[in-house]
Amino acid sequence: MARKSHLTDLGCIACEELTELGAGKEGWLINDPTLLSALDTHSLALSNQSLILILDWNNEDSNDPSSIKTLKIRPSLIPSLQGEITAIQWLVFDDLKALAIGTSNGYLEIYSLKGDLIHEQMVHPGRILRLRVRATKSLLSEDASSEELCVVMPGVIARFDGSDLWKMLQKWSQESHSQFWNQKTQNREDPGNSYERIAHQLWNVGKYGSCADASITGLMPPPLMEVQSSERFYCAVTIGEDTVISAYRLSEDRNRSLVGAILSKVVPVVFSTISSFSSMIWSSKKPSPRKSEVKPQSFARASVLTCLKDHPRKGEKLTLSPSGSLAAITDSLGRILLLDTQALVVVRIWKGYRDACCLFMEMQVGKNKASSSSAYYEYSKSDYCLCLAIHAPRKGIIEVWQMRIGPRLFTIQCAKGSRILQPTPRFISSSSYSSSYFPLEVFLLNGDSGRLSVLNRSLN
Repeated sequence: MARKSHLTDLGCIACEELTELGAGKEGWLINDPTLLSALDTHSLALSNQSLILILDWNNEDSNDPSSIKTLKIRPSLIPSLQGEITAIQWLVFDDLKALAIGTSNGYLEIYSLKGDLIHEQMVHPGRILRLRVRATKSLLSEDASSEELCVVMPGVIARFDGSDLWKMLQKWSQESHSQFWNQKTQNREDPGNSYERIAHQLWNVGKYGSCADASITGLMPPPLMEVQSSERFYCAVTIGEDTVISAYRLSEDRNRSLVGAILSKVVPVVFSTISSFSSMIWSSKKPSPRKSEVKPQSFARASVLTCLKDHPRKGEKLTLSPSGSLAAITDSLGRILLLDTQALVVVRIWKGYRDACCLFMEMQVGKNKASSSSAYYEYSKSDYCLCLAIHAPRKGIIEVWQMRIGPRLFTIQCAKGSRILQPTPRFISSSSYSSSYFPLEVFLLNGDSGRLSVLNRSLN
């Protein structure tokens, strides 16, 4: 009997353009710590500190290297201003798609699929470690939605609402088709005045030291003694050197008190009036031609919920489940912790997985084949169960475990120069909704051969 394969080969993405990122050398995909990757359906973005390469194989023959479309983006980053590329992530909506990058000096830039700069904004001074997209939405209540771009920095978390990003991209798309768009000029010397800033929240989560990774896990109830209001609270989990795991309650601070609202309106007007009156008196003094610099946004309220200190253990990587209820955390001692983000309790531990990478996926486990034998059967979320794929590069294997306390389902041998990837979650546009369910998948990219495969969703 032939041995069952748990991988489906999708084709080869090898092309000459990859040599600029180091392709051709053994282990190039995993040996360079500055090499970043972001996967979307039929598209892969790879980046180093100064170059972004987008590969698109949305065609019939993905095994033909000449059929792969490539796009190179060289952001005009000023080292002393924006810095260098440190994070990349796709922003995918129903009808719009763009690529976001984070820089070492705290800038967020968004590019179109043609390489045009759509938006640039200073988030906060510091190195952007990761851009993380969460797209979970309840169809019953608009307030239950939690679609966001989370910007992770050492000791800082920023949140951009998905609806604000969608409106910005829609506005750009409409303007790009107008006659006036090509006549616009952008001043790279002063990005703060060239682009309209996107509203966002900013929190300081560095009470126990700078974090190596972090994520907003979702909405959470307010404190017991907190006065009920329309303000929303989020739960955030951070990992780092000083504390393996820390959890925070983040206040959105959308609605302030009546006095605060009045002061926020009156004080700027009074100050503006005084400034105008002063300029009339001392009109002989010419104003400085230098434009004002962008000031960092103030932090919203963040309260510590719990923390786990276990020296010398250090948290390294964090992976969140689709609903945000579970988080897989790898540490410096080769352990993997499965954290319940609602109860803030570690529910499972794996040992002996140094340098491991984890991704959640959904599989059909123990399902009746008769129920899905019809060609017209449409799968739903209930047909899948949550699993965790663990890539152990030192062992050269990928293991898939059933959540939360289920068994190991299977093991896959993989080449040493491989990396597991996952498509970026898609934002759900408010204007459209599809009843079709697309399960969470994990892909395997062999950097040395260029072969791209997907882990099978069914054990049958």
